[in-house]
Parts: sequence; C-alpha cells; structure tokens
Amino acid sequence: MDTLTSTKDLSALVKTLSKKPFITIDTEFLREKTYYPKLCLIQISDPEKNAVAIDPLADGMDLSPLYDLLENPKVLKVFHAGRQDLEIFYNLTGKVVSPFFDTQIAAMVCGFGDSVGYENLVRTITGQSIDKSAQFTDWSHRPLSERQIKYALGDVTHLCDIYLHLAEALDARGRRGWVMQEEEVLADPKTYENDPYGAWRRVKIRSPKPQSLAVLREIAAWREEQAQERNIPKNWAMRDETLADMAAQAPKSVEALKKIRGVSADMANGRTGKILLERIKTALSSPREDWPKPERKEALPPQLQACADILKMLLKVQSAEHEVAPKLIASQDDLEKIALSDAADVPALKGWRREIFGQDALDLKNGKLAIGLKGDKIMKYRVQDLP
Repeated sequence: MDTLTSTKDLSALVKTLSKKPFITIDTEFLREKTYYPKLCLIQISDPEKNAVAIDPLADGMDLSPLYDLLENPKVLKVFHAGRQDLEIFYNLTGKVVSPFFDTQIAAMVCGFGDSVGYENLVRTITGQSIDKSAQFTDWSHRPLSERQIKYALGDVTHLCDIYLHLAEALDARGRRGWVMQEEEVLADPKTYENDPYGAWRRVKIRSPKPQSLAVLREIAAWREEQAQERNIPKNWAMRDETLADMAAQAPKSVEALKKIRGVSADMANGRTGKILLERIKTALSSPREDWPKPERKEALPPQLQACADILKMLLKVQSAEHEVAPKLIASQDDLEKIALSDAADVPALKGWRREIFGQDALDLKNGKLAIGLKGDKIMKYRVQDLP
C-alpha cells in the first residue's frame, strides 16, 4: 500500500492531482486527549481510484503542497460528512477548503434519509461492504499496518463511486444548487472559529436566570481559553457540572468557591481560584441589559398545535414526493413558527425549501390546500379542485 512520508513525494502527487476534475479526501485523527484534533493520516484518491495515504506525522513532512491543492479552484474536493475534516484543515491553514462537495448532504437531497451513514451509502450505491475491523485503532501509532492502510484507503475509493452517482442524480433533478446552499454553513470560516464567549450556550444549567447566565458566560469563556491554550479537552480544564454549579451560586469569596462541587481547596486558594472569582466579579458588575436572556419556548395553543401536527403530515408527503430527507426540509421548530406566523423567519420558507414545502405549508394553513386519504396514501388537494 502506498503511504507518502516525504514532502518531495507529496509535491509530485499534488502536481498530478492538480490536473484532475475532482479528488476524494478522508482523514484519520484523534481527539480524546486534545482540544484540537490531532491529524494522523490523510487519504486521497483521484477519479480512477488511485488512492494514496499521506503521513502527516512522518519526520520532515511539510503539508504545504497539499494545502495548495485544497485551495486550487479547479479541483473539487469531495468529502463525506466533512465538517470535522474541514475543521482540521481550517485549524492548520486558517482557510476553508474550496471548492468542496459533501456526499452526506447530497445523499439527503437525493432521498437517502436523514444523515445517512457512509457504510449504508456504500452498500446501497455500490453493493459492496466496508471492512470495519480497523475502525477503532490508534492512528497515531507507528508503523501503521498494511491492514490499517487498506481500511483507510477503502473509504476514499468508495467515495469516488458515491460522488459520481450522486452528482449524476443531482444534475438529473436540477438540485446541485440545493447542495451548494446547504454547504454555505460549512464554507463559512465562522463555523470553525470557537469564540470562547459563545461556549456558555453548550453548557446546560437548571433554572437559568440572567445573572447565572452572565456568570456562566464568563467562566465558560475562561474554560474555553484554557482548553485552547493548553490544547486539552474542555472537561479536563473544568467539568460542565462544576461550571453550572458555579454559575448558579456565583461565589464571591474563596470560602464560597470551595463549596462548589469539583473545586478543590488547592484550586480555590490558588491562581485558578483567584481568576475565577475575578471573572465572576466581572460578570456581576457588567450592565444588566447585557446579560443573556433565558430562552423559554412557549407551548403552542391547542389550535396551533393541531396546525403544526397537520404541517408535519404535509412534510412527510412532500418529503416522499420529492425524495428529500424531512430533516433537511424543515425542523419541528420551523413547523411551529409557521403555525404561529405566515412571515416566520425560518429556512423552510426560503429558497428551494419554499418551492417544495414552504408555500404548500402556507396554503394548507390558510385553507387553500387540503390533505386526506386516498386508499392507503395521504394525498394533497387544491381546495378549488374539491367537489
């Protein structure tokens, strides 16, 4: 099995791949002991399934030629469920891979269901199965065995068939633009920029109040900064439960800080304790109008809940008719907001989603469309066409 371990060989590979219309890419990485993913292996294939593994851990390996390829506007880079792969390359280069194509998104647009797994996609499209025996392995250990390399390269060779199949299906249905719309989030650098002051939103806290959320925002930002600086998992810096308890109690002294579960006496008395108390003080002294507001989702009135339920039924009808995963068209939150307002600011009322669902949803809500049973099928009818 081919594994590149030198920059010279990588440069030669990139020169060849730069002439191809597309390449398929996958990565193997570890993240259990670090904040940022540790890149351990990169697999690339050309359209003819000439697959190669690149060892980023090899002595003297410089990945700059590969980074140039990832920016080459003439070569499409194909991933499956590529968010983490894209994040890895963004962390290494400060740029988002471009252009790229995500086969998981394309599969959802082509009727393969919600977040279809790669193994199922390979089986359905190619009729082949994937050897998963090397799935759980330490990819940082060297040397890698031939079995590991074979497993890793199999992902990108199968991906060639999957891409060609999905690209043909998208073009036949005129839906390539749909996929590009969905990929806009992945193409946005902000997707991969972990702002410490946004970390509080990922910590669950009981009975949130503006004051506790203001404290949580400060101390969660401190934890994120620590994890990034030291490149350790966030929970190694401080557990969510400790942050939540600290936010609720808002300790103002060392003695009060010691009573927080997960905070040892040494921590409370030391530099970390001093910093935490300062961050809590900063939160409490900040303008109250700037404190985060608890997000409370109001229950829909019974009549509107019934409307949302009917819209959900319509979603199933439209999903089946257009062979698009329901999850990709509209969320439950979208349906409830549409039930509340015809002018709801939701994806389901914009772009291609409005074409295949959103407008019908408004028509159904406003009495211009009806749904019912015909035999064992749920059908939709224009009201003016009913007897």
